[in-house]
Amino acid sequence: MQELEIEFKNLLTKSEYIKLYEDFEMDEPVKQINHYFDTPLFHLKDAHSALRIREKSGKLTLTLKQPVEDGVLETHQPVTKIDLEDMLSGGGLIGGEISDLLELLNIPPQDIVHFGSLETNRTEKNYKDGLLVLDHSVYLGHEDYELEYEVASHDEGKENFLSLLTSYKIPVRETDNKIKRFYKARFMQNPEGGKV
Repeated sequence: MQELEIEFKNLLTKSEYIKLYEDFEMDEPVKQINHYFDTPLFHLKDAHSALRIREKSGKLTLTLKQPVEDGVLETHQPVTKIDLEDMLSGGGLIGGEISDLLELLNIPPQDIVHFGSLETNRTEKNYKDGLLVLDHSVYLGHEDYELEYEVASHDEGKENFLSLLTSYKIPVRETDNKIKRFYKARFMQNPEGGKV
């Protein structure tokens, strides 16, 4: 299954996160774990793409993210616990639609390895034709807070997002996606090229 993801994101301070959480009367956060994969030579990273398995509410989903104009093309594939265990232990990428896509990109599926996991407590609320998301993530000794806004229309979504930030006096912060923040933290731990 494929879908176009259009989202805006902004890192938050802990106090900004708490204020939004309380004002929007968010539900109790749900824990999810992202397991990130790439080749030892970071072929996916070099292609500005990302590969993860997300564990959430007892479901496992393998997702390939690829950049497209105005957003990210996501390809999803359900996986089993055995698939996850196999990939975490170095068995390479399981077969299926995503494996086929990697082969088209000349990325060998058998070279895919796990290089770390990120745990997020996520809560969501519908807001102005979009989905407002508050994330608290922990990874590699780091912790951060993030506001995401997932929308169907780029221009209208951007306007609503910036208006929300302005109304809370939250500065626009250049915000990398989670996998990039993970890569940076990983590189700081291992500056010798950041290789797995």
